[in-house]
Amino acid sequence: MISLRRRTAPLLAGLAAGAVVMGTVVALAPPAALPDAVDTALGTPLVAPAPAPTPAPRPRRTIVPFPVVPTRIPAPTTSPAPTTTATPTPTPEPEPTPGPEPDRGPATQVVELTNAERADAGCEPLATDARLAAAAQGHAEDMAAQGYFDHVSRDGRRFDDRISAEGHPAPGGENIARGQRSAAEVVEAWMNSPGHRRNILDCDFATIGVGHTPDGDHWVQNFGR
Repeated sequence: MISLRRRTAPLLAGLAAGAVVMGTVVALAPPAALPDAVDTALGTPLVAPAPAPTPAPRPRRTIVPFPVVPTRIPAPTTSPAPTTTATPTPTPEPEPTPGPEPDRGPATQVVELTNAERADAGCEPLATDARLAAAAQGHAEDMAAQGYFDHVSRDGRRFDDRISAEGHPAPGGENIARGQRSAAEVVEAWMNSPGHRRNILDCDFATIGVGHTPDGDHWVQNFGR
């Protein structure tokens, strides 16, 4: 930086003594003895040092304490006691509703009464055979329809022919009756006749089939071995 010290009044006086020549300003040096001459000095330029920056304060490390979480020791887990499921009381099965009584029509009753008589005589009961029953029923209906009462059919067939025709391999005997109104009545009538009684109590017979007409007038017993 150049420092100029000027004195205002002498400077104006010196400038007033100048002359203008061809448009050029010529400064006339003032006499050396002029006490009010411009004192010009050139010294070494000084550069004012920039103020030393004030060091920023070092940030202080702030220690943030970790939050202290209280540690709890968990209580021991207790397993629940096993639950015992009570065994349900079994519901009793309902008693089956009894079905209808088997058909105990006249033919069935004749078989039962006949077996009762055989039991008294020490014979085995007779088993019902459908083939014998078909032969007996056919003969009872044929007698009622044809108006006859005999062991021989109108076509000349005997009882063993009729039984064999139904597929039974061993015909044994035959009882017929007419006019009785119930099974008990007809069995009683047969038991009172020696020949019919012999058939009922024949212990060699094993099967039986009974036929009767709806009006109850004709009854037939067929036996098989």
